[in-house]
Amino acid sequence: MLILLPPSEGKTAARRGAPVALDALSSAALTEARSRVLDALVGLCSSDEERAAEVLGLGPTQLELVRRNAGLRTAPTARADRVYTGVLYDALGFDTLTTAAKRRSATRVAVTSALFGLLSPGDRVPAYRLSGDATLPGLGTVAGHWREHLDPAVREAVGSGLLVDLRSGTYAAFWRPAPDLARRVSTVRVLHEHEGTRKVVSHFNKATKGRIVRAILEDGGNPRTPAAFADLLRDLGWKVEEGDPTAQGTRLDVVAAEL
Repeated sequence: MLILLPPSEGKTAARRGAPVALDALSSAALTEARSRVLDALVGLCSSDEERAAEVLGLGPTQLELVRRNAGLRTAPTARADRVYTGVLYDALGFDTLTTAAKRRSATRVAVTSALFGLLSPGDRVPAYRLSGDATLPGLGTVAGHWREHLDPAVREAVGSGLLVDLRSGTYAAFWRPAPDLARRVSTVRVLHEHEGTRKVVSHFNKATKGRIVRAILEDGGNPRTPAAFADLLRDLGWKVEEGDPTAQGTRLDVVAAEL
């Protein structure tokens, strides 16, 4: 099983550590594609701070993030599971997993990244600022770039197992499963139910997905079909409704009454 996560906008910068070595990251076939995005981002942020801020959707008080991007080639790195922060990652709590769960996360979790494409929790990367909907000079849209390169890497990572896709819409555009893989893909939508009405609450959605990943890693179950995955979630205490298979996989609705 491979659990595919979105990145976080917020990241914790390492205080010390070696610079990023692209050829040492997992999914080595992505090295050239990663280098192209890194060159485009560093080049943009090194040449004109104000233009870079505009391209990256940053305000005038966020120029420090532009400067951080300009120095990415030499910036210190840390494990991806320590760099990414935010609601989902706080709820998942990589650092407080049991030893066995941490070991499982090394092969069962991957993060979609606008800068690096696909990362394993142990990959050492610098903190950066680049959204999945950005368009970089000389590269084009980040999403379009990764659509050309990610499929082999995702297939290698998932192998013959189930892919649990927890990405947000922006990062789902980086890669979509081909028909032969869709039957082994399960997507998850978290719904809050109150007085008979259901809706998606962004913060709650992210926190619940983080708790789901944590519970799966601690449990150690390794379902191989969407139906078996739904059963695992029920065994772990969630109310789950299964949808019909689609070209993008089988959607599971996790319905919760409490935020």
